[in-house]
Amino acid sequence: MGRRIDYLDDPSAPEPNSLVPSANAAVFDDAGRVLLIRRSDNGNWAMPGGAMDPGERLAECAVRETLEETGIRCEVTGFVGMYTDPGHVIYYTSDGECRQECSFVFRARATGGEPTPSSESTRVLWVDPEAVTEYGMHPSMALRVRHALEKRSEPYLG
Repeated sequence: MGRRIDYLDDPSAPEPNSLVPSANAAVFDDAGRVLLIRRSDNGNWAMPGGAMDPGERLAECAVRETLEETGIRCEVTGFVGMYTDPGHVIYYTSDGECRQECSFVFRARATGGEPTPSSESTRVLWVDPEAVTEYGMHPSMALRVRHALEKRSEPYLG
């Protein structure tokens, strides 16, 4: 498996050669905890998510990726925002793909399942909102998580 390297406003970052719509899910349980994974490709903590498949809606992508990466079933309850910063590029060492960020974040409610790691996640945890900053994540993901925890009345459009 290759590695994922995130660059943010880094002049040494490779030029993007693709743009792939993706979705993340800010999944909350009944206790108000948020679901986080430790990514297997870079070791960072993140909300579950990934690339949209052909024939799929973005909200369906968020639900599918959450189940695949965490073992948790969920339903979308809202929209946190869209994150399309051209200064954030993601380089995949396995094939040389370099994506410009294009992520849509949905708020979701857990409906079942047990936290279970997958090939894309080495750990899956329910985390109290006050403890989120203790988990090392890329600044672009930390922004998305912060916005989800703020329960903003308007979506982020950036």
